[in-house]
Amino acid sequence: MNAKETFTPGSAPTDAPADAPGDAPEPAPAGRAPADGPRPGPLTPAPPVPAPAALRARVRSLGPSMTRSIQIVAEAVAADPAGCAQLTVTALAEHTGTSEATVVRTARLLGYPGYRGLRLALAALAAQQESGAAPAVTVDIAVDDPLADVVAKLAHEEAQTLADTAAGLDLTQLAGAVAALSTARRIDVYGVGASALVGRDLAQKLLRIGLIAHAHSDPHLAVTNAVLLRPGDVAVAITHSGSTGDVIEPLRTAFEHGATTIALTGRPNAPVAHYADLVLATSAARETQLRPAAMSSRTSQLYVVDCLFVGVAQRTYATAAPALAASYEALAPRHHTAVPGSKRTGPTRQESRP
Repeated sequence: MNAKETFTPGSAPTDAPADAPGDAPEPAPAGRAPADGPRPGPLTPAPPVPAPAALRARVRSLGPSMTRSIQIVAEAVAADPAGCAQLTVTALAEHTGTSEATVVRTARLLGYPGYRGLRLALAALAAQQESGAAPAVTVDIAVDDPLADVVAKLAHEEAQTLADTAAGLDLTQLAGAVAALSTARRIDVYGVGASALVGRDLAQKLLRIGLIAHAHSDPHLAVTNAVLLRPGDVAVAITHSGSTGDVIEPLRTAFEHGATTIALTGRPNAPVAHYADLVLATSAARETQLRPAAMSSRTSQLYVVDCLFVGVAQRTYATAAPALAASYEALAPRHHTAVPGSKRTGPTRQESRP
């Protein structure tokens, strides 16, 4: 029995040995063929030599799911690209307390053919930062920060989150998700906590263009609905951590019943991805003591939801446009807009009192 079949919701993935050879992707659970093509994530290198801006996005997104030694190297190059660009592979290994093999594996994991490619990207990123192209404002918010600083830091964090998510979003996976949603007989969306809000947003958007979509935040209802899904249906799991058992369980159930499964997560190699045909990665936003549920994680999720919605609306425009127009028309009477300077048409406060 493979690792996916023995996974228990709520458990965390186990890191491989620090300097172990590159792991092979896990097979799909029994009874289901793996999705076409490799699933994006730490075990699947990205296309060679991405732009410097994509390096930061990839480190932020994949960092929490890396083995500890690779994470040390990745965080070092992201924190000090200029300094690391000056180091040989041996020097960087010594600087991070790892091995040369780990440094090379980190470079390949981040999408480069080898350490030389990573070094060139680090040098380019360092030059970009020195030129002033990168924002100088920090995202760390202190207890005694003035409100103006809080506003500026949050704005920067949100902008960076969107940029990171856009840079790291796999367009092939996104296109596959759009195609599946566009032709789905029924769509179930699973999410709890803050992710439940995003799930309701996705379901509401799809309903307004004529698709049958339901958001489930109750884990019991989610599972009892998932057992009814069949091939031709779609299940979407939204979890920033990728390890929320209440979301993984219904997705696994939907997967085992033949539905197309989509995971929207900030950890592309987390347990939820084991039961996903398609994985849409969001930026791994930092959550601090002052922001235990950072809104930037929801911002990136909502951004991907908008990408999905627009893509589906494009593919189903012949039916989506009339459905959206009808929904606007149905809601129009409920939007009362007072004309400036006009007389009040309803009863006054005094008149409305008993």
